[in-house]
Amino acid sequence: MGKLRVSLAVILSVGLLAGCSQKDTAQKTGAESANVQDSSMNKKVDQVQSEQAPLTGVATENSDQRVISVVVNNHPKARPQSGLHKADIVYEMLVEGKITRLLAIYQSDYPDIVGPVRSARDYFIELNAGFNGIFVAHGYSPSAQTILNSGAVDHLNGMQYDGTLFERASFRKAPHNSYITTERIKKGATTNGYDLKQSPKPFIFDNEKRDSKEDTSVELAYSDTYHVSYRYNDGVYERFVNGELMKDRETKDTIALENVLVVEANHQIIDDYGRRAIDLESGGSAVLLQEGVKTEVTWKNENGRITAVKDGSSVPLIPGQTWVNIVPELNVVTSNQ
Repeated sequence: MGKLRVSLAVILSVGLLAGCSQKDTAQKTGAESANVQDSSMNKKVDQVQSEQAPLTGVATENSDQRVISVVVNNHPKARPQSGLHKADIVYEMLVEGKITRLLAIYQSDYPDIVGPVRSARDYFIELNAGFNGIFVAHGYSPSAQTILNSGAVDHLNGMQYDGTLFERASFRKAPHNSYITTERIKKGATTNGYDLKQSPKPFIFDNEKRDSKEDTSVELAYSDTYHVSYRYNDGVYERFVNGELMKDRETKDTIALENVLVVEANHQIIDDYGRRAIDLESGGSAVLLQEGVKTEVTWKNENGRITAVKDGSSVPLIPGQTWVNIVPELNVVTSNQ
């Protein structure tokens, strides 16, 4: 009987130890599995975070967002504007007289609010087509209206949505007071059945790190009230308008650019109102600013996009934001280099 008790005690003891061992092994295996899963999850998160934005080459979690293009007022009474500091690309072009207007291209980072929003011209719609974006404007020229009404472009216009998607700000007077938020753009896109997940074809980027040794500032004059300068400072180009540093109205963030392209394109007056046709197809001379260096280049239209060319090859962009100034003649451009 005593031996039986001892044997039973030994068996229970061994069983308990075995159970503990199995439990420890299971816990260890579970922990290792959890660590592997955590590592896998972290790797996936890192992969998402390390994806390049197609139009800036900068890490983003929004690489699959569709482009939203907004026509932004650049009249002196519309400054400072809202949301331009978040644009991947901005195009500046003449409209009537010596007035310029902006087309802001958003993909990697939508702004909370953008504006003042202004009316469309054919060439803004043409530039948007190179990115297959949702085109946002308030108003249109007769020919731009015809294009938009044809259904060829996914668009939202303040002429149809004034007071609903678009809101009039009390601190400015019309036509310099129309604003829209990203949430309302998304609402309008959803209502109209527009896809918000269409990642555009990416640009080519130069990710090589270099020490910028030169310091080039460039100025260009559309007119006395539209005098633009870019000054290289701490690795980026700051934009000045009539000598004043350009800042966002709400955040006070400055416009900080890695690429500035100034292109010469043929301009023609096409009506008594002074509207223009601008040739965005034929290519021509251009000036490219990158990393403090000014380079004489040419430009071409590549799949609907204006691209800098040097020695027969497209010039890669430096990762970051880009501003493109389209001018009738390059002789309006001066630099300190």
